[in-house]
Amino acid sequence: MTAMDDRPLDVSPLIRELEGHLLVEAARAEGRAEAERFARSLPWLSDTQRAEVQELYAAEHLVLARRSWQHVARRGGELRAEYEDRYRRLRRRWCAGVLICTALALVSPAVLLLTGTRG
Repeated sequence: MTAMDDRPLDVSPLIRELEGHLLVEAARAEGRAEAERFARSLPWLSDTQRAEVQELYAAEHLVLARRSWQHVARRGGELRAEYEDRYRRLRRRWCAGVLICTALALVSPAVLLLTGTRG
């Protein structure tokens, strides 16, 4: 609850932002570790060159991770739109079927009654 009113405080944006920061920090740590591993495979580099290679490698790793996240987010949005569209169409078809069945259930006794009184 907030101090100003009785509405509950929505913490989900804060949690999403915190998750984003944690994800970026994890990617940075992973990039630094991979950069160190890569630089160790180049024993002829001087300490200055090794540090520069590690910095560039880690930065590129973060760029690639960000591109990957953007691609996943974009594709997730596309899939969500596709599934929402399919769900709407299926719901419409189901509702139409229920309405038809209900109409038949209501009309059938009347038809049977009318045809039974004629005979």
